[in-house]
Amino acid sequence: MKKLLLFCYLLFGLLSCEDTKKATVKNNSNINIESLDKKDIRDSIPAETNENDIPKKKIYPKITPDNVVEFLTEYGADNPETKVRIITAHGNIEIQLFKDTPLHRANFIYLVKQQYFDNTFFHRIAPGFIIQGGNSDLRSTSQKRNALSSKYRLPAELDTGRIHKYGTISGAKHYRKNPDKMSAPYEFFIFIGPKSSANHLNGDYTVFGKVTKGMDVVETIANLPADKKEWPLDNVYIKAEIID
Repeated sequence: MKKLLLFCYLLFGLLSCEDTKKATVKNNSNINIESLDKKDIRDSIPAETNENDIPKKKIYPKITPDNVVEFLTEYGADNPETKVRIITAHGNIEIQLFKDTPLHRANFIYLVKQQYFDNTFFHRIAPGFIIQGGNSDLRSTSQKRNALSSKYRLPAELDTGRIHKYGTISGAKHYRKNPDKMSAPYEFFIFIGPKSSANHLNGDYTVFGKVTKGMDVVETIANLPADKKEWPLDNVYIKAEIID
């Protein structure tokens, strides 16, 4: 009888004992879930994202010969920035865009914000004259142009009376016989000099900005080895960003 009672006591003790070990769940962050209180657990769960809270990138219409002035005038009013940094492997070039050439300024800011210039080149270098940027032989550049618009030109803004000086920035042209003196929207050049070489540029190409810092970088790029067509032997990649 005593043996039977002893057995019952032992059985009751085993059934009434609680396993006090805390379970550890393995996951990517190796967090011991049992070590977190309720607040920790609540904070570790990402809140549900409302799609209305996600900023949507504005989609702009393609620029055409018919809407170019209206589009850039409106865009310029909404995007008043005038300072841009051009980043290259040889150093940075900071530029100031002129407010009294509003279409060229707005167009340049638009292209920077659309990341058009990223991974284009300074594709023409002429020591003692200019370096020209905004083009490349990469397929991505033509794809960007097609997406934004390959048909528009910028009306000339020559009534400022500005002439080409050391460090000025002007709009390039697709062809020289251009009676309306319109600028190609995607390419620009930085003038190095000398003054005498600007005679055929003044009054024919719109000066819309100037280099404020980094002319030493411009000079370095201008003197890189190039082929007979003034294309650098090693591609000079560009990345552009807004400063202010």
